[in-house]
Amino acid sequence: MRLLITGFTGFVSQHFLALLNKEEPGSVVLGIDKNSPDFDFSDYSNLTISFENIDLLNRSATDQILESFQPEYILHLASVSSVAQSWHTPLDSFVNNTNIFLNLVEQIRLKKSNCRILSVGSSEEFGEVSEKELPLTEEHPLKPVSPYAVARVSQEMLSKIYADGFSLDIIMTRSFNHIGPGQREVFVISSFAKQLVQLAKNKSADNTITTGNLSVIRDFVDVRDVVRAYYLLLKKGRRGEVYNICSGKGILLQDIISTMSDLLGIKVETVVNQQLVRPNENKKVIGSYQKIKNELGWQPEIDISKSLSDIIKYWQAKTV
Repeated sequence: MRLLITGFTGFVSQHFLALLNKEEPGSVVLGIDKNSPDFDFSDYSNLTISFENIDLLNRSATDQILESFQPEYILHLASVSSVAQSWHTPLDSFVNNTNIFLNLVEQIRLKKSNCRILSVGSSEEFGEVSEKELPLTEEHPLKPVSPYAVARVSQEMLSKIYADGFSLDIIMTRSFNHIGPGQREVFVISSFAKQLVQLAKNKSADNTITTGNLSVIRDFVDVRDVVRAYYLLLKKGRRGEVYNICSGKGILLQDIISTMSDLLGIKVETVVNQQLVRPNENKKVIGSYQKIKNELGWQPEIDISKSLSDIIKYWQAKTV
């Protein structure tokens, strides 16, 4: 496999490399990102990995990479992926999601490349839904309610235009909230885990953590299951199709904190920071993975308790 990974420095990329190291030894990988990677390529000894520091908004640099590397596959992970941040910087969210994707696929179109592209989207595209509409399938209408979600819907619509109108080999996902070891603390579950691990370590009298709205229910799927789905889609997915990547289960954020507190053997109090509460927040989101299961045999394998335990272990190792 000759694979180009955008957004190479993120935690999803690292888990995908671990999977590829096992499933596709001998693969050649080029990672591109605006930031430099902080992990060791030698951890993936079965792969030949190189990296280029590139901004996908730079058309010339993007074209040169495509010309020199000639990828068979592209895993497009690059994005500004924080919904909360998109409310503070909506322009940046749109430019660094939709525009970078458009620049990439346009260069591929102009070069007449026949590489296969996985365009990663988000469950945020669904927007506000009622409980009677759950679980969400790929046919459900999209009603984005945040700047980030609008950008992701735009990326998906562009994917369909380039797949149907220009015959590019593009497959799309709507990936639900994925979690796992290595995720940055700007994301909700990792933020909880880091705070709880610090409380358990310090054993202070003030056992409080800062949160946003804990009354929402979300569909969390382990990143190791996510990258397994991405791999299958790159190999066998249908061009122009969109696939949900989810667990099919919903869990209350308050229950996430309770489970992690029990794992650490501590009692905590929560304090809501209103700056962490989104202006438009869906109360309950649960997806259906029947399409990818029926077509490719994928289904989630890692239970939420295993995910939370591994996230805690990650932060315990970081706070030594």
